[in-house]
Amino acid sequence: MSQFLTLADQIRETLAEQIVSGELAPGTRLDEVEIAKRVGLSRTPVREAFKALTAMGFLEHRPRKGVVVAVPDRQRIEEMFEVMAEVEATCARFAALRMTAKERRELESLHEQSLRMVRQSDLAGYSSFNTAFHALIYKGSKNSFLEETAQSVRRRLMPYRQSQFRVIGRLSSSHAEHDEVVNAILRGDGDAAEKAMRQHVSRVTVASVDFVEERRSKKAALSAPPDDRPASLRMR
Repeated sequence: MSQFLTLADQIRETLAEQIVSGELAPGTRLDEVEIAKRVGLSRTPVREAFKALTAMGFLEHRPRKGVVVAVPDRQRIEEMFEVMAEVEATCARFAALRMTAKERRELESLHEQSLRMVRQSDLAGYSSFNTAFHALIYKGSKNSFLEETAQSVRRRLMPYRQSQFRVIGRLSSSHAEHDEVVNAILRGDGDAAEKAMRQHVSRVTVASVDFVEERRSKKAALSAPPDDRPASLRMR
């Protein structure tokens, strides 16, 4: 994890990864005090992480049980990605029409640099690049409300989007899809940029959801049903 992440961010990312992978099954109770003790921190960052994960739909409060894992089902995840595709497609269309020459050069340069990460199978590096790449397109839309909306939806889906890069061959596919988006933006073709981005996010949806479903199925087959004992957190 990046050294620039706050303690709450680190806990949130670790828990989100464990939830998405199925390591923490739906219904598993999470104990704030127990987790804080295990990672050697105060309860404050754990509480903040819980709050963020609740807002993302990963946790919920249940009467007499406390905070439990509440993973959205496949349909819900696909619905969120459907919204993401439309929002990002609009960002790409506006970016193709509104980006400055300097911003276009920056996008092209960032895209070219990512090829090294693909060749080196650098999952962490490519994941960080991917966030910066999409953020640059959001900003290039020159619509602050649209940019904020895209960032908000992306945060909700971030754990799922990051999981796609564990699929064999996904890095090179992602780079090729980005290439279509970048080329359309560079030539100022809003319709082509919109179409390319929508197709890209649609492929991200399939890769992410299929990977998560497969991981959860494997975990479910190997694990006993969740009980009321608090789950532990292993910081990576």
